[in-house]
Amino acid sequence: MGPQRKVKKMIRIVGGGLAGSEAAWQAASRGVPVTLYEMRPVRPTAVHRTDRLAELVCSNSFRGDKLDNAVGLLKEEMRRLGSLVMRAAEASRVPAGAALAVDRELFAQTMTDALTSHPLITIVREEVAAIPDSTERDPVIVATGPLTSEALSADLARLVGAEHLYFYDAISPIVLADTIDRSKVFRASRWNRSLTGECNVRLQADRDGPACGVDDGDGDYLNCPMTREEYERFYDALVHAESATVHDFDREKFFEGCLPIEVMAHRGADTLRFGPMKPVGLVDPRTGRPPYAAVQLRQDNLAGDHYSLVGFQTQIKWGDQARVLRLIPGLEQAEFVRFGMVHRNTYVNGPTVLAETWQVRRRPTLFFAGQMSGVEGYVESAASGLLAGLNAVALVHGEPVSAPPRTTAIGALAYYVSHANPAHYEPSNITFGIIEPLVKAPRNKLARKLALSERALTALAAWMMDRSEPPRHALLSREGPSPRVQDVGLEPGLTAVDDPR
Repeated sequence: MGPQRKVKKMIRIVGGGLAGSEAAWQAASRGVPVTLYEMRPVRPTAVHRTDRLAELVCSNSFRGDKLDNAVGLLKEEMRRLGSLVMRAAEASRVPAGAALAVDRELFAQTMTDALTSHPLITIVREEVAAIPDSTERDPVIVATGPLTSEALSADLARLVGAEHLYFYDAISPIVLADTIDRSKVFRASRWNRSLTGECNVRLQADRDGPACGVDDGDGDYLNCPMTREEYERFYDALVHAESATVHDFDREKFFEGCLPIEVMAHRGADTLRFGPMKPVGLVDPRTGRPPYAAVQLRQDNLAGDHYSLVGFQTQIKWGDQARVLRLIPGLEQAEFVRFGMVHRNTYVNGPTVLAETWQVRRRPTLFFAGQMSGVEGYVESAASGLLAGLNAVALVHGEPVSAPPRTTAIGALAYYVSHANPAHYEPSNITFGIIEPLVKAPRNKLARKLALSERALTALAAWMMDRSEPPRHALLSREGPSPRVQDVGLEPGLTAVDDPR
């Protein structure tokens, strides 16, 4: 009997967004070769502007970055698991109060450089029109995102045995900084909060972590204050603006966390004042009082020459966008680098399709990850890719697959996607509400959240030890970008101040 042929081990990943890129890094960092398929630029999409991997097409914000909110906890868990997305985000960070926001071009370039330079990652630029065959030695991760091509969507529908669910999503406009009238706006973070200064709210385990929660005197947002008359004029123009043509739009549904401003406006005259235009926590230095309403502008790149309108996703036709948005004080002469637009997000009914390991129930050698798997948000998408990558590696090595416990944020997210009510399923951000509750919870809300986070990080450490996960520094020592923490004046870690975006 001749010698047995050695079976080549490899993981194939379809989709080079946040989830696919994170999955590729996790697998390659653990010594498993990866082939990553990305259809851009061979097949462009309606919203992507470059051919870079992990390009951000909506907001440039990864939302709050502290341990008293769930997404901040999820970020810290990902850091401890050696996340490339978190590393690249730190390297491209821009001022955003207590949130983690990035220069989107630098972020995508940092991700692309890390993946293309890794010796175990091969990037193939072509469209994959059907789900590849998969085996335990050659698992496949599909992470094609909300803009999955029609051909692959049809094959996915055939595989899962049901029609895809879908909703429409909208992205915010971006203005050129030099065209903002600085005499009409003021710089401040809500409640005067930012990531600089001292903060005494920390976990016991993180006594030496970064300080937080005190404004540096300037604030990280430009705020466009409105009087009641200005708001009412803006509101009237908004509700009468012409929407872009969307097939069967009135019967489609938006994700509640990313509603277009005109959809919110039609719910009531004050809806925007309790949403993206809320004046709470802001004081106009010219009047000494909160404005009637306010539009916040967030720096969109390190150069500081682009600002995005926070929470101003829209599907209004571009001509009307310019007319309506120039009614905002300070934006009368604004030049728009990018107008808002609508795109269709496609996702599967997670509870009927996926296990909490992100494996397809009917085909365990196939994984889904990212927004098309039924999560919402940049961080959540990357987290699903991270865990799918870890479990694909386990399959290749003949080891058990697993998910962190529900007491962790990343484990709770996996459990929600695989166990929510399939009859009423819709994508979800991470929240403390889906994390397993404490047996004896503190009455104080902040203390309760910090206790949940402390328990989560302890549980994650135990899970990593059970899996014999390598320490973070071993995963980040491969070829790739170096965290440029000094360049942005911050240290990696978490803060204790909320930011709604």
